[in-house]
Amino acid sequence: MRHPVFFAASLLFSGGLFAAAADQVEIHQPYVRLAPPNAPAAGAFMVIRNTGSKDVKVVKADNPASRLTELHTHLNEAGVMKMRQVPAIEIKAGGETQLQPGGLHIMLIELKAPMQEGDNIAITLGFDDGSSKQVDAKVIRPLPTGMRMQH
Repeated sequence: MRHPVFFAASLLFSGGLFAAAADQVEIHQPYVRLAPPNAPAAGAFMVIRNTGSKDVKVVKADNPASRLTELHTHLNEAGVMKMRQVPAIEIKAGGETQLQPGGLHIMLIELKAPMQEGDNIAITLGFDDGSSKQVDAKVIRPLPTGMRMQH
């Protein structure tokens, strides 16, 4: 007979009792806004859905196109919109969080080379449980003011 501790451990590591945050998260409509020539940074946006029963947090991001990658939001401070780094982006169990212009987003800072429309940027999201998920985000031209993407 197998020892109960080893049996529980095997279930834990086989996914029987533990679902990594990366496994319960779905990414929809990922994109990076095409930055103007010589721009030092660009924003990445997407919808992050949590199909699991536990809240998860994105605590870091990385990509090969920039030297720094940070999680950001926009805040209204005395009538002025300011961008601020945030320590995490939470996705509630069974819910979704939208990363969008004017709200939560991922900043690609100190771009290594100019981006071209149609390029794919591999963005790796790191979660609070240590798991990670790679997302391919297409570089697109920003929509004219007043137009919105369809979901």
